[in-house]
Amino acid sequence: MSGDKTASLEAERPERGAGRSSGRKGSPGPAPDRSASKTYTDLQDVIGSARDFTAAFLLAEVRRGRGVRRRAVEDARLVVSELVTNAVRHAAGPCRVDLRLEAGTLEISVSDGDGEAPVARGPDPGRVGQHGLEIVLALCRSVHVEPTSSGKRVRACLVVG
Repeated sequence: MSGDKTASLEAERPERGAGRSSGRKGSPGPAPDRSASKTYTDLQDVIGSARDFTAAFLLAEVRRGRGVRRRAVEDARLVVSELVTNAVRHAAGPCRVDLRLEAGTLEISVSDGDGEAPVARGPDPGRVGQHGLEIVLALCRSVHVEPTSSGKRVRACLVVG
């Protein structure tokens, strides 16, 4: 990571719709921060469980009419699936998924016990597998890797509103 405390896998992209006003006078301020976390110590079926955890979190927001697009639920499930798959494949021990929804963006953080930052591979249509990080980078506005005292945290920001 070249001495940096945080490695960015890709430059941040502006949010879709950034800088646009709703055009309504007296619009309420930003929605309150909403979050959920889950730690997995039993890694049996952790990938499916993390996908379901993420979908339930976002679908609750869809039902409440809080501006989360239904299509974004499937994108978030895919991002979580890829990040958790990497954590299970490359790290021993527990895996933690943190979700934070703020201003139309879902921050997905996956923490694991491996301090090694993931490496995005270049496109290779002949390669079977190992495309997960490419998928996450394509779907998300930004992806960062941060070292932690017990390994690393991968944070991906996905526009959902």
